[in-house]
Amino acid sequence: MSLSLIRSRMRLVFLLALVVFSIALTGRSFAQDSELTADEIIQILQENPDVLAEAKTEIVNQLRDRGYNVSARDITDDRLFSQIRSDDRVRQVAANELAKRGFGVTDQGEQPSTQQTGQQQTGTQQTQTGSQAGQETGLYPAPLGTTGRQPGLGAQRGVSGAETRTKRQPAGKGTSQEQYPLRNLPALRDLYTQATTDETKLERFGAALFRNSTSTTATDKAPLSVPVGADYVLGPGDELVVDYWGTTSQHLQRSVDREGRVSIPEAGSVVVAGRTLGEAKQTIQRMLSSQLRGVTVDVTLGKLRTVRAYVVGDVKNPAAYDISSLSTALSALIAAGGPTETGSYRTVKHYRGKALVEEVDLYELMLKGVSSGEVHIESGDSILVPPAGPQVTVAGKVRRPAIYELRNEQTLDQILDLAGGVPVTGELAQIKVERIQAHERKEMLSVNVGNGGAQAADDAFRRFRVQDGDVVTVLPILPYSNRTVYLEGHVVRPGKYPYKAGFKVTDLIPSFDNLLPEPADRAEIVRLHPPDFSPMVIPFNLPDVLYKRVEAPSLEPFDTVRVFGRYETDAPKVSIYGEVLRPGEYPLSERMTASDLVRIAGGFKRSAYQQVADLTSYSVVNGDYVDLEHRDIAIGKALAGEADTDVLLKPGDVLTISQIGSWNDIGGAVAVSGEVMHPGHYGIEKGERLSSILKRAGGFSPEAYPYAAILDRAQVREAAAKSREDMVTTIQAQGMLGTRTESAATARERQQLLAKLKQIQPSGRMLIHINAPIEKWQNSQVDVEVRPGDTLYIPKKPNFVLVAGQVYNPVAITFSSGKHASWYLKQAGGPTSLANKKEIFVVRANGSVVGRNSGGLWSGGVLDATLQAGDTIFVPEKAPSSSGVFKNLSQSIQLLSGAAVAVSVIRTF
Repeated sequence: MSLSLIRSRMRLVFLLALVVFSIALTGRSFAQDSELTADEIIQILQENPDVLAEAKTEIVNQLRDRGYNVSARDITDDRLFSQIRSDDRVRQVAANELAKRGFGVTDQGEQPSTQQTGQQQTGTQQTQTGSQAGQETGLYPAPLGTTGRQPGLGAQRGVSGAETRTKRQPAGKGTSQEQYPLRNLPALRDLYTQATTDETKLERFGAALFRNSTSTTATDKAPLSVPVGADYVLGPGDELVVDYWGTTSQHLQRSVDREGRVSIPEAGSVVVAGRTLGEAKQTIQRMLSSQLRGVTVDVTLGKLRTVRAYVVGDVKNPAAYDISSLSTALSALIAAGGPTETGSYRTVKHYRGKALVEEVDLYELMLKGVSSGEVHIESGDSILVPPAGPQVTVAGKVRRPAIYELRNEQTLDQILDLAGGVPVTGELAQIKVERIQAHERKEMLSVNVGNGGAQAADDAFRRFRVQDGDVVTVLPILPYSNRTVYLEGHVVRPGKYPYKAGFKVTDLIPSFDNLLPEPADRAEIVRLHPPDFSPMVIPFNLPDVLYKRVEAPSLEPFDTVRVFGRYETDAPKVSIYGEVLRPGEYPLSERMTASDLVRIAGGFKRSAYQQVADLTSYSVVNGDYVDLEHRDIAIGKALAGEADTDVLLKPGDVLTISQIGSWNDIGGAVAVSGEVMHPGHYGIEKGERLSSILKRAGGFSPEAYPYAAILDRAQVREAAAKSREDMVTTIQAQGMLGTRTESAATARERQQLLAKLKQIQPSGRMLIHINAPIEKWQNSQVDVEVRPGDTLYIPKKPNFVLVAGQVYNPVAITFSSGKHASWYLKQAGGPTSLANKKEIFVVRANGSVVGRNSGGLWSGGVLDATLQAGDTIFVPEKAPSSSGVFKNLSQSIQLLSGAAVAVSVIRTF
């Protein structure tokens, strides 16, 4: 089998296991709707490793049941999270299961709150201790969604199970371990497992036989392909097959007629009704052999006759049934659908006329595989199902929980035999009997077994007599072992371990080889004190114990030994930021220096300023407040190993590696194109100006038109895009506010404005004023500073003026020196009836705009402006709406459109 096919099957089974796992735990498939997203589900699983570990364990069990040799390591976090993100079915069942545990369920619209727990990722393993750094008053973080209060465990004792409940209630049963603040503790997780019996409604034993059998219609017409013995009694309707061969050969099929005769050519008629098949064979062979010399005769049975039987009494479909003559009482009963809820399974009666042929006990078939109904039915027989006799319900830890009908059974041991016996998970000393005192009341009884073991239990069961209506419940054994200790946290092999007298921590953790990398010094024993199992915490120093500097603490049953990782406890840490490869927070090791921290962080980046680094230290003054101290460190010399340059770090120190000045300007360039002598990309230095770039590009070509130069800057384009988005938002907001009152025309106008606005591409053009002699404006105010990413385009000098918008003939008109805008407008036919004559504007080739209010009091209007080559006259259309907001927006949009047209013309011609 190819590797790809194996992986494909693994993915399918993995998905199936996820679905089966969730359905099995929730008791339903996708009936519950959850609002949790895939990211929220993944966050919950990451913050609650007990739930994540449980999910992986169930998935592994499902895969192993299907023959795949996998372990929990094969079901990685990434693989599980990928399935949750990519498959909605997996996401839904995971959300349902989390909702059952109380995640994602809020009261009065309260949003879920999360509380981060300590985590460490080592290789592909993720270990979670469930303890927050620096928490002295709480043992473990509260479950997701709690108010954040921690159980009050001091250094030794004080955790109470009566912690205030949160607003977020699990969707499961009332008080359970899922609602308990210490649910991450494995000992309490086992102790909080209730040994409950299955509350599923039980059915009568034997009902499945008839529910799963072939339907009545199919049973009536199905041929019975079974061998027929020589003792079969023939009757009218049976078919005989006669073959003879020798001097002559013949194949005959003859049915037994109403008179019980069979007509055989060459031999005549013979009566076979009432005779067995063996007797009929001998008779026919003898007759044919006497008539035909030298032939061999063989007689077999062909089709079987049908007989009519009456199935009556407490059956689901009482009626007369035409069935095969080989049928028994059980066959007829199956054809009728079986007994009803009140019908008997133990005393099915087979009558022939008034004579009782047999009494059938169906339990013989269902329990022993031996059918007691072996008499073949004949025409006219009747099958009677009387009402059920005494019944006893057997529930709990038995192999076949069901409702059993009694016949000769009178004692409890006989009832338990009917139920298949008590498995090892059932407790013989804990058997309850709920009894009905006839027509009076109910009462509860218990079977007194004593302390004599299995033999005493058998004797007690034989002495205990059952009655009609009894409900016998066998309780399970305790779901936990009281000779167990637990190991969890930053260890290689977490889990349960057997407890022995004199057990110590070093028996669970013999050496550092049993720990994951970088364990913390701090570890603890969580001890549950009987009888109420109130917890207490016993901390100890792990290195001291493993190095045998101190005596290893002793363990007691239900103890949980928790080992923390260095990142998960309140270990001293230092931070490094700035120009190193791996900035962040690191644990403070013994005698760690600033140079050590730089090396751990991957060393300097090329952009790092290595002469001096800033070190910020924190110290607590008299336990009252934190004091800060800044100092410079010659970090480059410290890394080089020079004496008296390195410093020891203290908890909380922050080391900052600065960046070399102007480092971000490295690689900055300006693209110059168009009419220059040497177009291309030119690297720039800080503060370099436009004149310098043009000189490095060889200056202007003879055909250049510097007046219309286009300097495009990314920051300007971003600002223009932001302005356009604000205009879109304004238009949309106006539409939302006036949805109910605005007319259809206004709504249509708003949509048209939006469409026009979205078609306009943001421009990054900066307005500059340059001309051909570069020396005239060099180092002046117009000599702007260039920035990395700028693009400069020098167009050719156009020989036209463009007239666009609402004119009769939008056209490019040959440039004529000294002509005004009105002259060019007349050349294009003048404004149309749709034109807004008051808002005509001119977009100069350099990007500036001349509008109605551009000139002074004595300068005249837009149409009096003298135009230059490449200028554009734009005649806007009238705003169809009287709304002031839409009118102003329409004018702004037309101005942007005109400017975009002008730039396009400059770049194109």
